[in-house]
Amino acid sequence: MSAERLAGLTSWNADWSGLRVAVLGLSMTGFSVADTLAELGADVLVLSESADEEYARLLPVIGATLELGSLAEVPEALRAFEPEVVIASPGFSPSHPVIRWAQDAGIALWGDVELAWRVRDKVLRADGTPADWVLITGTNGKTTTTQLTATLLVEGGLRAAPCGNIGVPVLDAVRDPAGFDVLVVELSSHQLWYLGLSQPEGELFPYSAVCLNLADDHLVWHGSAEAYRNAKALVYRNTRVACVYNKADVATRRMVEEAEVVDGARAIGFDLGIPGPSDLGVVEGLLVDRAFLDDRARSALELTTVAELESAGLSAPHIVQNILAASALARSLGVEPEAIHSALQGFHLDAHRIQVVARHAGITWVDDSKATNPHAAASSLRAYPGAVWVVGGDLKGVDISELVADAGASARAAVVIGVERGDVVAAFGRHAPAVPVFEVDAGDTGQVMNRVVEIAAGIVEDGGTVLLAPAAASFDQFSGYAERGRRFAEAVREWIERGSADDAGGSPSAL
Repeated sequence: MSAERLAGLTSWNADWSGLRVAVLGLSMTGFSVADTLAELGADVLVLSESADEEYARLLPVIGATLELGSLAEVPEALRAFEPEVVIASPGFSPSHPVIRWAQDAGIALWGDVELAWRVRDKVLRADGTPADWVLITGTNGKTTTTQLTATLLVEGGLRAAPCGNIGVPVLDAVRDPAGFDVLVVELSSHQLWYLGLSQPEGELFPYSAVCLNLADDHLVWHGSAEAYRNAKALVYRNTRVACVYNKADVATRRMVEEAEVVDGARAIGFDLGIPGPSDLGVVEGLLVDRAFLDDRARSALELTTVAELESAGLSAPHIVQNILAASALARSLGVEPEAIHSALQGFHLDAHRIQVVARHAGITWVDDSKATNPHAAASSLRAYPGAVWVVGGDLKGVDISELVADAGASARAAVVIGVERGDVVAAFGRHAPAVPVFEVDAGDTGQVMNRVVEIAAGIVEDGGTVLLAPAAASFDQFSGYAERGRRFAEAVREWIERGSADDAGGSPSAL
């Protein structure tokens, strides 16, 4: 396969026939890649250590070949296939032996997002052009901001679809026969790392983009904080219209300053303070836009009020930041302030994102299981100061000490769960010794949250809050953050049904 032919594969209508492509992983993303390539006429070999039964059944139907088995070493079937392109699911880290083999062999290495960009002209708009792409990343808030942005765009009269890391593969959105004006693409740092390998013909040119924030996360996958940061910064590369950044997070501003963008692209800031020209912010309880209007030096456009957001359950500071970022992206595409105001009135957060699961006997129980890293947990703790904090899980190589010393020090108490409890308990001992710490050593997943609720109910003050904001991944004890949050909510309901505090077993003893 000549480099010239690969360089020419930038359209659905290009000649993909016979292209030998190895697809790594058979999750939802991997299947979307295999299905797309098979439709294009490529020769597809899928390699995976495990496979959903439905995907495994469908692969031969679409004309792809499946090779199941260990990928700890490069399979002989892969070597014999002699792939011209390898497309990896986002879970395959830079240090994975198959990824290293592909790079050492000089084989083109793509992610699913690059393939989607190359074939984005599958369905065209009325003017004969493919949908614009808006890119969203950040350590926290990606999914909420992606949903918000798509909601605002639709309210503004555009056909928009959220996709990518949010759960709908980008390739599925590109191939949707209904067609869209805008794809709102949530990108993980893993997906961005693969985009960083792109040759010029595979690089994205987004309409607008945002990195919401940056904090240490996925350090094991990337190998260092610097590599993680560099991957996130790729979201701004080649942006055409608006580079939206968080004024309260200097790292995102520097990303914009260093980015290679299309001439004319603007830097648009947001934060919770009074905005300057070309910013969005908050003035006397009003969310306002001073970026997308002619007289931005002397005036602003009202988008909504903090009071209205509070009535809709959207007033936590980090959620307001997400709203401002989404509004900036929507405004860059011409959505009017009135449409933004209307859309926000009916918007609801996903489950497990600062979700109040119960208010009973003077206690508020909050599920923020989706706070899977310290940065997200810090936002939750600031929204609920003095809460009993349920924390712990798989820390993913991240040191929790700074979080404990800062936001955690104001907690009423800490209830520690997860396999890395020792590190969390030690962090409290060093950095917040005045906070009572209670350790849950239940080995049975089904009992962990019942014990958490019993302990928390015995120590929370009247009028207080119990906050599940683990600052860690969930796979050490649960199938995912959703199961962790669901079991927490179930345990709260069971505690209420049993007669609440009367059955709590008394106040527990701290460590």
